[in-house]
Amino acid sequence: MNLFDIKDKVVILTGGCGILGRTIAIYLAKQGAKMVVLDRDEVSGKELESELNKYSESLFLVTDVLNKELLEQNKKDIVAKFGTIDVLLNAAGGNMPGATISPDKTILDLEIDAFKKVVDLNLFGTVLPTMVFVDIMAEKKKGAIVNFCSESALRPLTRVVGYGSAKAAIANYTKYMATELAVKFSPELRVNAIVPGFLLTNQNRALLTNEDGSYTDRAKTIIAHTPAGRFAEPEELLGTIHYLISDASSFVTGALSVVDGGFDAFSI
Repeated sequence: MNLFDIKDKVVILTGGCGILGRTIAIYLAKQGAKMVVLDRDEVSGKELESELNKYSESLFLVTDVLNKELLEQNKKDIVAKFGTIDVLLNAAGGNMPGATISPDKTILDLEIDAFKKVVDLNLFGTVLPTMVFVDIMAEKKKGAIVNFCSESALRPLTRVVGYGSAKAAIANYTKYMATELAVKFSPELRVNAIVPGFLLTNQNRALLTNEDGSYTDRAKTIIAHTPAGRFAEPEELLGTIHYLISDASSFVTGALSVVDGGFDAFSI
């Protein structure tokens, strides 16, 4: 028996066209999962779909994780093609400058509208897809949901007040939903979250690297507080995600799986 076998599982990945999303999608497709990538970027999405189909039957659909009506249409299209849904990876999220506090500003300069947009994208962009897709898993009384949390949910980081607040809410929501779904639908319907440490992505590259590619002071501080002494590579999240969506984690729900090189454990 292979507890990690995910062949033919239908896996939905929201926000799948970024660096991290692509890495996850390609890996899972190579493991035999039937990948459904949801994203706003149709050009990148179609290109990714073509690559994924080299390894396993896959599908890209344009979506907006804040548009329930569009998500419902996505569900119809997914079920029409694959017949079911086994896994939901809520990876859509992001940040914006107005919801951050730069060193030369204070909380009094916070742009509330930007803060709301960041909370909407990260929190409601997780809640809405879960509400839409979970009924398919609930009907067959089995499934796995993995939310994408953040180190900033565990330890408040300077500057990223909006993003950290939204991700902290996701941590709470993950634990709430683990009980809600297990008690009211099935104990085999599990909800967990992955808590990545620091990676270089398109979203944070300007914050962590200078134009010449060298690390900013903020990046140097992060690494100094990371026992592993470096940033994570996207591939280093794959094992944890694979574990959380497979039967190897059948008794794991409501957990925050930290993959951070020891950042959360660091102390002077």
